[in-house]
Amino acid sequence: MHFPWTTAEVTDLPTVGTAVDAVTDLSRSEEPPGARLRIARRQAAAFRGEFASTGTPDSVVTCDLVTLPYPTRFGLFRASKALAPFLSITNRMQVIRWTESGGRKRVLLFEPSDHELGRYTPYFDTLAQRTPGFLERQFVTEHGTVLGHLARLGIEPAEVDYLLFDHLHTQDLWRWVGTTAFQDDLGQTPEAAFPHAKVIVQRDELAALADLHPLQKPWYQPGAYADVPAEAFLPVNGSVVLGPGVAVLRTPGHVFGNQSLVVNTDTGIWVSSENVIATEALVPEHSRLPGLARWARAWQQEVVLNANTIETTADQYNSIVLEKALADRSQADPRFLQFFPSSELTGAWTNPGTRPTFAHDAIRHGTQPA
Repeated sequence: MHFPWTTAEVTDLPTVGTAVDAVTDLSRSEEPPGARLRIARRQAAAFRGEFASTGTPDSVVTCDLVTLPYPTRFGLFRASKALAPFLSITNRMQVIRWTESGGRKRVLLFEPSDHELGRYTPYFDTLAQRTPGFLERQFVTEHGTVLGHLARLGIEPAEVDYLLFDHLHTQDLWRWVGTTAFQDDLGQTPEAAFPHAKVIVQRDELAALADLHPLQKPWYQPGAYADVPAEAFLPVNGSVVLGPGVAVLRTPGHVFGNQSLVVNTDTGIWVSSENVIATEALVPEHSRLPGLARWARAWQQEVVLNANTIETTADQYNSIVLEKALADRSQADPRFLQFFPSSELTGAWTNPGTRPTFAHDAIRHGTQPA
């Protein structure tokens, strides 16, 4: 199998969007981490007004994909006092549609995870091998598939322009963008399910896939990018506006090339990523999860990280504060923010002490399907 690019070749791929000057890549700043945190707050305030003036997309629809177990010590860092070693997270896809100034319609899928192939991520594959089938069925619930949800929404795969992930942990794109060679495990040379779609990714993450660090290896499937055509990707350097009320912000830390989706809706600005797994992790003082509020007070932490990988922890903390400063207050409960975790903490009887205080479950904007 052939890895489709080298680190140097990543710089030669085409890109997309309009650069956001108000938000810079603070992970490359010469300022110390504390100063970067103050700068992140200022940049968020500057970008809020600029972003709101771009308008709103035509619609945002949420689609549940899969609920699966995740170690409590990762999802809630060191803060949780829950007895359960695992909690549950629900991975959801956002379908975002907008109209460009020239009248062209665009469709973006945020977090369109192929969870059937995603289970072969080294960490989850090892966990599955150690878990009896009857027990796994208690923890894993499949709600729907990417293609099934699109059919329900009346969207043809050929209409999809962009695929976007906050980062490429667990992702296998073979069936979405196709490959250039026969794949033994699939028994075929898969054709692209989305023949016109491009994957928007930070150049840093695309380059990292070609030469993974040991801290990264349990969470990536580098073999799943072998034989993927390089032209399937649209790398970006930093933060860009894609369309009216739709932007991608570089938010490094959870992975070097992490990015967040930002959308402007009828209820204000939403931010989405997997930097945290619950909106209350941005305001732990309002959390009823065992241990969170006390831990945050004791350690003077204003956020609780999702920390399965700690590539650059201070950068991740600063990125979360940037997200926190951008998101508007929830209309359902103003104590919490319109931060929508791409994998959201979900209560389950199997995981005592991990039921969220508040959950969004969905972003709703524009015309919704019947």
